[in-house]
Amino acid sequence: MSNKQMPGISVFFPAYNDAGTITSMVITSLLTLRELTDDYEVIVINDGSQDHTAQVLDELARVYPDELRIVHHKQNRGYGGALRSGFSVASKEWIFYTDGDAQYDPRELKDLALLANDEVDFINGWKIERHDPLHRIIIGRIYQYIIKFAFGLKLRDVDCDFRLMRGKVFDEVHLSADSGVICVELMKKVQDAGFRLAETPVHHFHRAYGKSQFFNFSRLARVARDLTKLWWQLVIKKEHLQTPETDQTVPPTSNAANSSTT
Repeated sequence: MSNKQMPGISVFFPAYNDAGTITSMVITSLLTLRELTDDYEVIVINDGSQDHTAQVLDELARVYPDELRIVHHKQNRGYGGALRSGFSVASKEWIFYTDGDAQYDPRELKDLALLANDEVDFINGWKIERHDPLHRIIIGRIYQYIIKFAFGLKLRDVDCDFRLMRGKVFDEVHLSADSGVICVELMKKVQDAGFRLAETPVHHFHRAYGKSQFFNFSRLARVARDLTKLWWQLVIKKEHLQTPETDQTVPPTSNAANSSTT
């Protein structure tokens, strides 16, 4: 779509201890959205951060009261919980999310927007080159092979958290995972529901602040357990295809003009 022809877009960032990067992500996304559409919002889900992320976000909301909304989770809900919260409060026709740690460039949303047309429901990025420590690259590569084989996923990059999708996707796709395996749950359910998928390359950058909350050795046992449970539900029992799902996303209990806490 050409300049200013994009329908409304909700951009949201899950953020956990991202005080050093979230300001640049918010401002860059606002500048990018102004090029794409006149109907937009930016949302940040502060998932119980223990640094000064909350204070940074509240100041940003004061500066951009009409464009930015903040949802504060009092307690950390996990990556899946943060994503489900973001999907539940996004109000525009299209929804885009990426992480608040600045390993992706929000300006590349424009590349995804170019693919948003009447024939596409979901645009997924794939990393041109992964810029992470060697152990994370190795773990990530093994993870990709296992996940694509076990779940029958046909997309190129399962764990590239740089995604643009129609909001109507969530009329049929309901998510329940609290951990990072929510990305597998999302893509499996989107694929099985028959939504039309497109992919495009995006750049991936070294982490400049904080540390990963997903791919580290202390969490691999939990990831394996969560994936096994998800595989049983989606591949063996095919629960999502047999009965109407109940959306387990818990919306914020209070929703002020640009800040809420739950």
